[in-house]
Amino acid sequence: MTPEQLADRVLSWYAAHGRDLPWRHTRDPYAILVSEVMLQQTQVDRVIERWTAWLERWPTAADLAAATRADVIAAWQGLGYNRRAVALHEAARMLAEQGIPQDQAGWRALPGVGPYTAAAICALALDHDVVPIDVNVQRILERALGATTIEPPTGKGHDLTQALFDVGATLCLARIPRCEACPLASDCPSRGQRYEPQRKQSRFEGSRRQARGQLLDRLRQAPIRFVDCDAEIAALLIKDGLAERRGSMLTLPQ
Repeated sequence: MTPEQLADRVLSWYAAHGRDLPWRHTRDPYAILVSEVMLQQTQVDRVIERWTAWLERWPTAADLAAATRADVIAAWQGLGYNRRAVALHEAARMLAEQGIPQDQAGWRALPGVGPYTAAAICALALDHDVVPIDVNVQRILERALGATTIEPPTGKGHDLTQALFDVGATLCLARIPRCEACPLASDCPSRGQRYEPQRKQSRFEGSRRQARGQLLDRLRQAPIRFVDCDAEIAALLIKDGLAERRGSMLTLPQ
């Protein structure tokens, strides 16, 4: 199978089976940025409702930039990996001040935006002929082509990106692929294979990450006396811009 054949088959499949996700109805770079940041560590089903509510509250980068850090962190509750909220807030301030970047280098200059997210925004919002490579897309390309990148047909960067996202999320699964439904299966050298987990999930219960989240959730409700906090966990929140010490109190950053 050639890259061109892969693109043709995946695009045809996507036209009939693509998921209807709310951020696929916009080409607004800011809205796409919000969706990509939320999706970095959170399942699609959880993001759908939260993305919609976020855009209703802060429909533009300027709106988000004008919000307080405390409000942004409070609104992020339940999405996890809260440093993403801080980075997104800072990115919105830069967008409001400097305008929308028109290339990947400009997007990568924003806080929290790495190579993948920059490529995704350029493909999905700016119609660049690029395919961002996340773990799902990489898995498809490695299994079907023995490759790690793919060039989209001219003018098809947006659609091929969305199509590969959907094949990776619903068919070419990490452990037990659904080859019987995959449009690539007839010529895929990996057809029928099963895979062991690449790594075990680190234990969350009792972890420092859990403790950080619990303390931050308490702060979302009200300030806390610093002496009543785990000093090490509080210091981590302060370092990450998720909290600040005001006199004897630990609060959300103002």
